[in-house]
Amino acid sequence: MKPKSLSLAGAVELLLIFGIFGAVAPAAAQPTPGLLETVDSVFVSQAGDTVAAQYGFLWVRENRSEENDRMIRLGFVRFPSTASDPGPPTVYLAGGPGGSGIDAARGARFPLFMALREAGDVIALAQRGTRGSIPYLTCPDPWVYPLEQALTREAFLQASLEWARICADYWRGLGIDLSAYNTVESADDVEDLRQALGAEQVSLVGISYGTHLALSVIRRHPAGVYRAVLAGVEGPDQTLKLPSSLQKVLVRVDSLVRADTVASARFPDFLGSMTAVLDSLERAAVTVEVQHPSTGQPIPLTIGKFDVQWLTAGSIGNRQILSQLPSLYERLAAGDYASIAPFVASSRSRSMLAMTFAMDCASGSPAERLDQIRREAEETLLGDAVDFPQPYICDVWPHAAPDEDFWAPVRSGIPVQFISGTLDGRTPASNADEVRLGFRNSGHLVLEGAGHSDDLLLSSRRIPEIILSFLRGGPAVDEVTTVPFRIFVPEQASP
Repeated sequence: MKPKSLSLAGAVELLLIFGIFGAVAPAAAQPTPGLLETVDSVFVSQAGDTVAAQYGFLWVRENRSEENDRMIRLGFVRFPSTASDPGPPTVYLAGGPGGSGIDAARGARFPLFMALREAGDVIALAQRGTRGSIPYLTCPDPWVYPLEQALTREAFLQASLEWARICADYWRGLGIDLSAYNTVESADDVEDLRQALGAEQVSLVGISYGTHLALSVIRRHPAGVYRAVLAGVEGPDQTLKLPSSLQKVLVRVDSLVRADTVASARFPDFLGSMTAVLDSLERAAVTVEVQHPSTGQPIPLTIGKFDVQWLTAGSIGNRQILSQLPSLYERLAAGDYASIAPFVASSRSRSMLAMTFAMDCASGSPAERLDQIRREAEETLLGDAVDFPQPYICDVWPHAAPDEDFWAPVRSGIPVQFISGTLDGRTPASNADEVRLGFRNSGHLVLEGAGHSDDLLLSSRRIPEIILSFLRGGPAVDEVTTVPFRIFVPEQASP
């Protein structure tokens, strides 16, 4: 479809929206699905780099299964190819769910986006409900938990349910159909974008949740996909994380401590220290003083077992934090909770997206995986903290139940390059190994020592080399590449 030419006022409006990322409702006039609005401008990264780019909106139906004509707008930025003979455009699918491809392009991954232009145009897509699209489903109030109370599973769930009801009611009151914010609709969005751009096929580069979305695109619209790069794989039935995946990372860190002469002397029993700290907090919470974020006055902060489990689970996959876990738990075992107090305090208030919960709840997990999570939670140090408060919060969020075959393996001859990190507890290499069984033309780049997120795309120069070669039509590769990782050992003060 030929893009609609914009008036000066329309172009200014589009650029302002991309600049401030407002939670703006779609205009009253309802255009036809597939209408493309674009304007040429300059893209500026957070580091101040500039590049010519095309900003655009694509109009799509909010809910394709309903009779109503409500439309939403998907934002994207298109970076023109630098190749003399460019191949199919590459669509970047951010993780989360809730991440924006436009945000990713502005941040640390900007050089990767620029490098991939050697294969074809690169399109940073703001998925429905995320920043850069309209509506942007921010919740009106942050989730807040009292500083003076220890975080327990029960109290955490109750607070989350109350907060979720307020957020869901807010968006429903504005006429938003939250059940339409699901992976199936997003997959159809990608196909609509391909058609609107007039591309015969597109390549997909997805990370974390973005791989979950990419797999749905491949299943639903295989003819429109040329190739796919899936980094940190979340398969169709892998939305909820397994406690055993995090436990394996902790065991791996423990083995790295034991293999390091200096670290093993300082931290002779990392897992034992973790167990002792969690057992101690289960018996009695600890109270320390922190500064009130507004007044600066000292106030009490009570830290419980689930606080520490939740913070640790959330950090597994971050290579820098992982390297410091043995030192952190050494301090906690010695009673030094002031060292983590600022992190606990900041975790008690979080801004969140309705889209994140609607998407994950719509994807869900099969009963056998839920049973596996419950069993493993009883046998692992961090329990089910990595998923919590899901899936228990999902009754509050309007969401579409997945079709019977949603969780089934995806089978395809489309070439796929998988990428995994050995210290990634959220999307472990075993996820990719399982999903790969359905792809007869695939390779797996394993990053030894890499975690989640940026590590999967930025931790080694081999990553962009392999991705670019693959998107240009080269073969998917099986390779193990080592990423530097060393246990942090703080210097001891002189006597």
